[in-house]
Amino acid sequence: MQSDALEEASQPWRKLNLIYLAFVFLPLLMPADFDPLKWALTILAVLLFLPIYWRSYVQKPADALRSALLMALIGFAVIFVHAGGGSFIVYAMATLGFHQRPRKALMVGLSLQAFMVLIFLSLGYPFLAYLPLLVISLAMIFGAIFGRREMLRNAEMHLSRDEVVRHAKNAERERISRDLHDLLGHTLSVIAMKSELARKLAPRDLAAAMIEIGDVERITREALAQVREAVTGMRATEFSSELANARVTLMSAGIAAQIDADALSAPLPESYVQALSLALREAITNVLRHAGASRVEIALSQTDTHWQLRVQDDGVGIGSHLSGNGLNGMKERLRGVGGDLQLTQGPDGGTLLLAQLPSVPAKAAIYSASDLASLRLPPLVSAPAAR
Repeated sequence: MQSDALEEASQPWRKLNLIYLAFVFLPLLMPADFDPLKWALTILAVLLFLPIYWRSYVQKPADALRSALLMALIGFAVIFVHAGGGSFIVYAMATLGFHQRPRKALMVGLSLQAFMVLIFLSLGYPFLAYLPLLVISLAMIFGAIFGRREMLRNAEMHLSRDEVVRHAKNAERERISRDLHDLLGHTLSVIAMKSELARKLAPRDLAAAMIEIGDVERITREALAQVREAVTGMRATEFSSELANARVTLMSAGIAAQIDADALSAPLPESYVQALSLALREAITNVLRHAGASRVEIALSQTDTHWQLRVQDDGVGIGSHLSGNGLNGMKERLRGVGGDLQLTQGPDGGTLLLAQLPSVPAKAAIYSASDLASLRLPPLVSAPAAR
């Protein structure tokens, strides 16, 4: 999985790094006269180099070592034609730093540099002519070593984030399973037992059967209340999990995250949890994709009149991307529970997102658990008609 992460992370740099091939042709532009043979050999060398270079990003260390040596071999051959061949050595050094362990990369890289210096000396080049090439190639190998280390660290953070989320979901499933078992296992057994007893009593002692039915009604109401309390607790932890996931996601992207959620000590209305969780997730996604931010502040607060989720970044500010489907969906979800969404320029730049919901949720036009518990249902077994 780490190799996949490195492969993905290196994608943008492959094409960008090819710009340095311009230095291969630079010596050919210096003389006033045009030498077609040198140009032909240089173009041939580049054509041989490109497939080796492109495959080097996805190869195993042993294969990448061979690719680096082939790049260096092409460079040594071109040096005998003109000094631009040294640029291939730079690519070889970068490949070594990216794929080999630091000690091995430096040993092989310094050996290639020593051999390159010997070739330049044998051809009579002055030291100052190839000194910049030595400095650049050393910088490239160290840059590749540290760049690989950083990419691996980021890949491990992403894996850790996924692992944390996976374990959190498994733990939550196990907790829900235990809670449901504890809440409903015994209760349903009692209901089943009393229902069976009422069925047996009904033909010969209706009064006793009705007592058992009353017990079933009472136990059912208690179970409904317990389940509602448990669901409220589960929903309250959903937004906390979303906050934790937002923190890990931002840190994985190298963005500092400051989260102030003291108001979570008060129970968040369960009808608000999904809307606020999805709003937070969409806001973090927009920050990662578009904002170019280095810091994000997230706060959840409650007043006498409303709940407010505040997400502020220090990025590039409001742009055209903020009118897409994600934002529209966020607004619709919040309006569906009586809320509103505002996007403004932050006081210090960046984007400020405010999701506001009324302090007391609007009463839904459906029966809640307490409504059902208060209903007076007709008895399941009616008394026989008097003769």
